[in-house]
Amino acid sequence: MKESTKAEKILAQISVQGTKLGDLRKIANDIKTDHALAMELWSSGDYLARQLAILIMDKKLLSQEIIDELEKDIRQHSEDERLQLIDWLMANQLSKDKNTIALMESWESNPSALLRRLFWYHQARLRWVGQTPPPNTEELLSKIEDRIETEVSEVQWAMNFATAQIGIFQESYRSRCINLGERTGLYKDEIVAKNCTPNYLPKFIEIQVAKLKK
Repeated sequence: MKESTKAEKILAQISVQGTKLGDLRKIANDIKTDHALAMELWSSGDYLARQLAILIMDKKLLSQEIIDELEKDIRQHSEDERLQLIDWLMANQLSKDKNTIALMESWESNPSALLRRLFWYHQARLRWVGQTPPPNTEELLSKIEDRIETEVSEVQWAMNFATAQIGIFQESYRSRCINLGERTGLYKDEIVAKNCTPNYLPKFIEIQVAKLKK
């Protein structure tokens, strides 16, 4: 697909070494929504161009078919870029419209690990934004307890993160969430940077609950 002059100029602008997410957001703020341009930028295959494309997509046009195509493209990136792109897509587009939210809620058993990740990440987000948690916590936690140890790493992380949010914001489930972390030992030996929250559930929950009490 040959890029338009506008797309070519943007691609040249963001190809400069040192371009950051903040720079992409400034460009996106000037463009607003331009789905056709977003698809042009996306077709370049460039990581930064795809991040920018996500910011200017029209969420109303993101059908399951289109999302499947985006997911297929995202899988061609390295692991770090892959996870950044799929999570970026959720945060900036999929979580902003009732139709795409409904799609995310249908991905629990999707063949795509990246879409399964978004199912669980979305469930986690529903709890940390401060609203009343959905009434499906018992069901979710039972499924996590059954599946987390056998899931692939990108989904496993999202399930662990959802468990942490349940343990942090729903006190009646806190001990159960901590016990799950102790039983599985997931992320127990993970080394995290200073001032970063560990993924090991007992520590994760302890640290975040203490912050909420301050």
